[in-house]
Amino acid sequence: MSVATATPAAAPFLSRERTIAGPDFNRWLVPPAALAIHLCIGMAYGFSVFWLPLSRAVGITQPLACPADMGFAARLVATQCDWPISLLGWMYTLFFVLLGCSAALFGGWLEHAGPRKAGLVSAACWCGGLVISALGVYLHQIWMLWLGSGVIGGIGLGLGYISPVSTLIKWFPDRRGMATGMAIMGFGGGAMIGAPLADILMRTFAGPGSVGVWQTFLAMAGIYFVFMVCGALGYRVPADGWKPAGWRGPTVSRNRMVTPHDVHLDIAWKTPQFWLLWAVLCLNVSAGIGVLGMASPMLQEVFGGRLIGIDVSFADLSAAQKGQIAAIAAGFTGLLSLCNILGRFFWASASDRLGRKMTFAIFFLLGILLYAAVPWSAHQGSSVLFVLIFCVILSMYGGGFATIPAYLADIFGTRMVGAIHGRLLTAWAAAGILGPVLINYLREYQIAAGIPQSAAYDQTMYILAGLLALGLLCNLLVRPVAERLYMRAVTLTPQSDAAAPPPARTAQASAARPGGLVLLTWLAVGLPLAWGMWITLQKAAVLLR
Repeated sequence: MSVATATPAAAPFLSRERTIAGPDFNRWLVPPAALAIHLCIGMAYGFSVFWLPLSRAVGITQPLACPADMGFAARLVATQCDWPISLLGWMYTLFFVLLGCSAALFGGWLEHAGPRKAGLVSAACWCGGLVISALGVYLHQIWMLWLGSGVIGGIGLGLGYISPVSTLIKWFPDRRGMATGMAIMGFGGGAMIGAPLADILMRTFAGPGSVGVWQTFLAMAGIYFVFMVCGALGYRVPADGWKPAGWRGPTVSRNRMVTPHDVHLDIAWKTPQFWLLWAVLCLNVSAGIGVLGMASPMLQEVFGGRLIGIDVSFADLSAAQKGQIAAIAAGFTGLLSLCNILGRFFWASASDRLGRKMTFAIFFLLGILLYAAVPWSAHQGSSVLFVLIFCVILSMYGGGFATIPAYLADIFGTRMVGAIHGRLLTAWAAAGILGPVLINYLREYQIAAGIPQSAAYDQTMYILAGLLALGLLCNLLVRPVAERLYMRAVTLTPQSDAAAPPPARTAQASAARPGGLVLLTWLAVGLPLAWGMWITLQKAAVLLR
């Protein structure tokens, strides 16, 4: 046996070299491995299911308020009173700030370490963070929740989010959008599975002296750890030079936006193309995340009693009536989540035919029209039209997340796309602040100025449409990278050379393993996802009653 072929087997188990696929590997085994990780870390979207139980962790039946004169530092370690939801909500902020920062910091390391090691570190951080949070709930120390799930778990989110991107794009160079859409769909779908599962577990563990949250954290940590480890161990990377059977590579003459070359991370993030795409993602997400966070109160305040068949404003509804429309609004939120998930797969797959630049142009042009139409649909009193508009808007919000990795691969090549994607995700962190702050503060300002609650979102929708117009301009300015910046003009580091797979493992195409293994792996992730979708559809059915 030659030295070249022996190298991968002799390499450490967690090294990238040990994940190089053999000639009989079926590439359709990789997407479910990515989904296994994304469906677990996607529970970050559903963490609000814990807020109300945690806000009465001491009082059990009713929140036990801290003394009014208690200082902030004292509240962090107080064990005799409950936490307000405003303090708990900082975990949600930490999730996405740390996700963006860790993806940017560790993206380059991921390219050298490989997806298996990154996936296992992600599992350790995300599930370890849940364990620390469980201890924090048991000891009633909120700083442990911030440290555990917020900081450590947030790092796990970043690594888990980007770990499959580069791998899937290399396995599916002929279907880049579809491949990344399948994985990133899982991140949006994680809350659909995790939120109802957490609700079931909390009701199971709850008792006279506990709301059941710390036990639920431990149980979910165990479940998620098994799924994430299986997903990480299932990752494989293609041998150098591998291509799908019958695929000859991108035809540059047909689509100049798709390059067959690569740009190094250190060069890519300094180019105008990177920052234009950063703005494209930031502006698309800012508009979508702003309305996603306010979807429930927006529907209730805009339509008020009309949701239950009476012509009464929201402020004039009784407590019982507000409870009725809150249930309808919960179904609306669930339906938007489903559209967010399905949009990730639909739009990313469509981008393989339309092209990434055209797909984002559709997002912005259609988005401008739809955001501007929201006030009109509200004043027309058509809740069905209002809901349909937001369903399309949220599908494009999710579609932007799923399409951007393929857009990066088209512009900068596939070799370091995971690291480049990691840097670009700082746009998500910025959008997570810009979108909600913009919509929340504008709403409060307009209500304070005497504008009725039913009309408080009109100006906000027009401003969000303006953000999309800026995004459209940035997208139109994206051009191919100059040839002088291609990686052949850059001296690769020894690490990069060491990470390259040995030439003896290259292949034009791989044969498929028996279909039974592929079916089994897809069932392992597909059944929980189908269960989550069923639960969501049941809640959304309230809208049609």
